[in-house]
Amino acid sequence: MQGYSSAPIAQGPVEGVSPAGLRRIRFHAVLIAVGGFLFGFDTGVISGALLFIKDDFDLDSFQQGSVVSVLVLGAMAGALGSGRLADRIGRRRIFCLEGAVFLVGTVVAVLSTGYWTLIAGRLVLGLAVGAASATVPPYLAEISPKEVRGRLLTLNQLMITLGILVAYLVNLAFSGGGTWRAMIGVGAVPALVMVASALWALPESPEWLLAHGRRAEARSLVASVSDEATADRLIERRERDRAASDPGAPPGEETAGWRALRTRRVRPALVVGLALAAGQQFGGINTIIYYAPTIIERTGLTASNAIVYSIAIGVINLVMTLVAIRLIDRSGRRDLLLWSFAAMVVTMGLLGLAFVAGWAPVLALLFMVLYIAGYAGGVGPVFWTLIGEIFPPSASATGASACTAVNWASNFTVSLVFLPAVGLIGEGETFWVFAAISMLGLLFTARFVPETKARGFAEVDRDLQSRFGGRRLAD
Repeated sequence: MQGYSSAPIAQGPVEGVSPAGLRRIRFHAVLIAVGGFLFGFDTGVISGALLFIKDDFDLDSFQQGSVVSVLVLGAMAGALGSGRLADRIGRRRIFCLEGAVFLVGTVVAVLSTGYWTLIAGRLVLGLAVGAASATVPPYLAEISPKEVRGRLLTLNQLMITLGILVAYLVNLAFSGGGTWRAMIGVGAVPALVMVASALWALPESPEWLLAHGRRAEARSLVASVSDEATADRLIERRERDRAASDPGAPPGEETAGWRALRTRRVRPALVVGLALAAGQQFGGINTIIYYAPTIIERTGLTASNAIVYSIAIGVINLVMTLVAIRLIDRSGRRDLLLWSFAAMVVTMGLLGLAFVAGWAPVLALLFMVLYIAGYAGGVGPVFWTLIGEIFPPSASATGASACTAVNWASNFTVSLVFLPAVGLIGEGETFWVFAAISMLGLLFTARFVPETKARGFAEVDRDLQSRFGGRRLAD
């Protein structure tokens, strides 16, 4: 749950949590982050599969774009609906449900006989992807001691990048025979892991148990990774934090759900979350993830070589996410965001110049890899970390749901218009637009984004209110 300890950030043992308990928490965090793996896999696998689907189903450019973007459309709906459902049935049960929906979508896509059945399968997969992307960060935050909360939340982004890399490798493995059905079908394996782990391995969130009056169960769960005295102290602290998040409400009657997002106290957090949700996508990341083989083909390389070179993008994405995991609880969230947005501005600008000036294909590939490195070292993981940290307990699930829905809406817009925009204004000029948006993200972060490293909600809230001029935004 949020804040196992009030101690400063620790690089060694976490105060109040036994070594065995911390190992157990990390194991649970890895299982929860499998939802992130499928997020990455199902968004990344289409980049290689589309090279063969377009010939099998004779798809035009609009249909190709819709096969990619319909998943994002489904993800918007899944993200919007998952927050309230997670509050109602619990984090563990919705995680199991998401795994089942992943399985259904995979089967429909693999067995599709034409454009419309493929669209249906991708839409169902999108519902699961969106729901998982909205519920995994709060679930991770609620089981994590705050000394290591950043690292455990960043596991979500690590698994997203690992899913993308595995998707690229799967694409390569099956590209020789053009068996795109097998590419997509591999996603059934982690979906089964989600269902099995929810049924037999994962605990319910202590935060959710407390919010539903199940104090004894929450205390027992916390005590299982610490001790009785620590459990009592942490349960009491959580109840104080919840009361502080809605000071006008009687105990047990705090403003929750979507109503909580409309309160004056929560609006600064919502503005930060929504702005970063849009900035993360309009910076151009998924033009690289979705269309890496297509972009590389435009430089003159063949489809097979394009898949091979896209693996380099997946590898650097994974490596830099590992770097971010090492730094996020040391350097903090703000510094990583500022560095990352600056790197995205420079590398996306150079990528645009490579296309406009007609430089060698290897330079375009180099700038794509450097752009991914800049993104994965900051903006990628930090956004998913922050949406699990900036909202009060009563608005955690719905706040993450709203931010994730905007993230997917932005993703949908970018993925749908990218190829038409390239045709209208050119590759280089389109990348320059993304560079300009990244600059806006840099300026916004410098002014409004708080540091959340090793902080509880009360400290983060004070910082947010100060950055937004106290109550001016709310009033």
